[in-house]
Amino acid sequence: MKTSVVFSAFLSLLSLASAATTSSDRKTYPSTFRPPQVFKNANLVHIISLEKNYVKESINVLVENIDKSPQNEYYVPFTADQLSRLGGVEVKDRKDGSVGPFVAEAVELDQSDTHYIRIRLPKALAPGAQQALGITYYLLKAYAPRPASIKQEDQQHLAYAFSAYAPSAYATSKQKTDVKFPSSTIAEYTKLPGSGDVARFPQQQGSKLTYGPFDEKPAGASQPVAVRYEFNKPVTHVSRLERDVEVSHWGGNVAFEERYTLHHRGANLSALFNRVKWQQSQYYQPNTWALKELKFPLRAGSADAYYTDVIGNVSTSRFRSGKREALLEVRPRYPVFGGWKYPFTIGWNSDAKSYLRKTPAGGFVLNVPFLEGPRQAEGVEYEQVQVRVILPEGARNVKFHTTIPTQSIASADVEIHRTFLDTIGRTALIIQARNLVDELRDRELLVSYDYPLSASLRKPLVVFASAMAVFFAAWVVGRVELKFDVAGKK
Repeated sequence: MKTSVVFSAFLSLLSLASAATTSSDRKTYPSTFRPPQVFKNANLVHIISLEKNYVKESINVLVENIDKSPQNEYYVPFTADQLSRLGGVEVKDRKDGSVGPFVAEAVELDQSDTHYIRIRLPKALAPGAQQALGITYYLLKAYAPRPASIKQEDQQHLAYAFSAYAPSAYATSKQKTDVKFPSSTIAEYTKLPGSGDVARFPQQQGSKLTYGPFDEKPAGASQPVAVRYEFNKPVTHVSRLERDVEVSHWGGNVAFEERYTLHHRGANLSALFNRVKWQQSQYYQPNTWALKELKFPLRAGSADAYYTDVIGNVSTSRFRSGKREALLEVRPRYPVFGGWKYPFTIGWNSDAKSYLRKTPAGGFVLNVPFLEGPRQAEGVEYEQVQVRVILPEGARNVKFHTTIPTQSIASADVEIHRTFLDTIGRTALIIQARNLVDELRDRELLVSYDYPLSASLRKPLVVFASAMAVFFAAWVVGRVELKFDVAGKK
């Protein structure tokens, strides 16, 4: 009974969420649009994390309605460049974690460099009432290596520019900005005059810089600052990931294949790569900013893993699979330095029982991760991601839901994928996403579909009919008389 209730809830969620996910969230307003000044930020804490090779920003703000009527739309400003690299926008209630995530949609202004993310509160905020919001998002392709070219044995430094005041469309009474680094080695940072008992901003505490607290600031206030710090790790950027999930009912198998176009966005080499120096450095300086290894945690029970690139099979890999975990470790053919590209493919098989369930109504629900990929200490960012779920031939009434932030989903379509021994082709759900990071790798993708008995019997009937046709053709050819009558010849 409990299983029936769970699957019924899944299907009702899928039917509602699939339409919402595939709809476009982008709105275009005239360039004269400005958010109405109905809110005030009573207190704001801006946290910028530079600990990985993408920027993670969190804005924890106490919002107060200063208007005379209830309000439920809160705006956060971004530049056009930031919006193109923005991903993973999520908004929650800071005091009640069970509330949310709130709806966040992009608002683009025609012929303007300023755009907005509009947050819809689940309940209109009454005049004078306050709401604690937790806004989290990621910025990709955010860093610039400084210097841009270094020696093979040098340390890599990255630079990042931002505003010491949090971006806000409303006046802010009190705020501060915390910047977190991967280490305490911060080569340079902008210094600002302090206030109160603090003579100068920022204050450093280990691997963190704090700008503020600042007093009252008007809407749109900005204070440009920049930092340069040591980041002796790969800046791994996947410009495109094509992820295929192929479901086979007859084989009881779910096959995964992922095709990566990987770039290193760190500092370039100032001289030609030296293989001898590289081998020597692995003994006395194993930590390097070159990418030399990738680790892919897989679902327990995964099997038949493979690793190829444009040349062919790559033997520098190790695959371990057990009852509790599975891990695929791969080493590229060469260490990947800044400015270099390395396209490759991995794949594996899994038991369908780990992902596929049958509903009481006779349909099926597939539950797979939307994004897997490598798990690296320095992080991985994904510019474009295509997830293609190939269902059995004849599957219909396809719906889906994903816990990936909806603002990152660009499109979703159902198409026909044709391969060997197909008659009408297999049903394929294709989802295009953008600006994802590896912190979202455990988010679910739920796909529900109907698979009638007639469709399940189509494949074996086609195979049987094809085999019979071959046997019949062989029998007919065998009955043909190929001898010539030479009895009349002398």
